Amino acid sequence: MSDWTRHLKILVGTLAALIAVAVAVIFTANPYGNLRLSPMRHVLMDDNQRFQYPAVIRSGRYDSLVIGTSTSRLLKPSELEAHFGGRFANLALNSGMPWEQWQIARLFAREVAKPRTLVIGLDHVWCAHDADTRRITIRGFPEWMFDASPWNDPLYMLNVRALEISGRRIWHALGRVKERWPHDGYEVFVPPERDYDLTRARAHIHAVIAPPEVTERAVPPELLPPYDFPALAWLEDIFASRRFERVVLLLTPIHMAALPRAGSRAHAREQACKAAMAAIAKRHGALIVDFRIPSPITREDSHYWDPLHYRVTIATRIVDDLGKALATGADDPGGDWQVLGKKP
Repeated sequence: MSDWTRHLKILVGTLAALIAVAVAVIFTANPYGNLRLSPMRHVLMDDNQRFQYPAVIRSGRYDSLVIGTSTSRLLKPSELEAHFGGRFANLALNSGMPWEQWQIARLFAREVAKPRTLVIGLDHVWCAHDADTRRITIRGFPEWMFDASPWNDPLYMLNVRALEISGRRIWHALGRVKERWPHDGYEVFVPPERDYDLTRARAHIHAVIAPPEVTERAVPPELLPPYDFPALAWLEDIFASRRFERVVLLLTPIHMAALPRAGSRAHAREQACKAAMAAIAKRHGALIVDFRIPSPITREDSHYWDPLHYRVTIATRIVDDLGKALATGADDPGGDWQVLGKKP
């Protein structure tokens, strides 16, 4: 046997051994919780929620959920349960695109035997004209985890990223690190309240620069372009599936400094989108609780960390307001919310 042949066999053997070890580590650690035969219980150790949430859905622990972007992540499952019952998971995504949120809702509807309440935090991404072409972010989206077959998943998992998360999972099992998130997905991702600085918050809030087309004068209707809201087809599909006992829609409250100014083209587009959402809700006998308005919540700087993200106390207030809005079906006398899509 030549030296070259011997070296080649050693190389191939070493490579095969490394692959076998990697497969064993990934199978044992089950980094995404999607390997059905793995001996380890799923723990959320990955920073990318999109790779962790399918296992949360399939765990059987939850019959209700929240979807949305980071503007919905502070809605606390236990507080929602107090108003709506059920067992909630908050599966809102950082920079979540409507198509991604729809995929989560579809998987939940398919995998959970009796889905109860779905809370959808609606914001500007649902009104984007390119939502149907700009479906995911640079974070990627594992469609293979959202299909009906678990047996193709290992084909996508032999990579450095899966090994890295496996290492974190094993480190957690040894008691050396904490889980990245609780299993229900809820995390207070804003800084601790003890670190709140109103001066700094105001600097972030009022750094928002209004677009140049803003005007205080109303734009004549004949000058407005036709609007297209492709993501609303996915909202319609969620209702049409009839899988959830109740679908709760809320337009999340951003600081009014970030709201389109009345009279601007952006404001006209947003109002048209709200009207389209309300029409869908009305067709299905649902309500939209609209917090995305000038209000006692959105006018007050001390309620926010930045233009988009409110404080934990405001999240509690929103959940309480949701309960009141759905009980009364009416606008808030104090001005916190308005109700759209009233039942026929």
